[in-house]
Amino acid sequence: MESRSSQPTNVIRFPGARSSANPRRDQKSLMDAVYAAGSLPIPADDRATKDVATRLHIFGFVVIDEVLSDGTARRLRPSESFQSSTLHPWRVSKPSGRYRIDEDWPETDQDLFAALLA
Repeated sequence: MESRSSQPTNVIRFPGARSSANPRRDQKSLMDAVYAAGSLPIPADDRATKDVATRLHIFGFVVIDEVLSDGTARRLRPSESFQSSTLHPWRVSKPSGRYRIDEDWPETDQDLFAALLA
């Protein structure tokens, strides 16, 4: 005969260890780290952290620079960070101001912010 607890339970324990929270995989932790340090490098092959940074970038909480092979940084637009590959590392920084319009952006993107400049 099998012995069982007299109290029925609806909690199922999944096998394996629970994963601990990783500051680079959590949006709030990543944003806190970026704001505390000013900027944070992300390795080229760290796709999970790049996905979290992209979400923060789309909402304007951070800015993303792609570090090219020659060491220069190129500011990414949200659409570019969304479609970005794992070829180059990133530098994620807090934005310098509430709104920033880059002169290198296409004129079609600059028109989106025309009302803010008036």
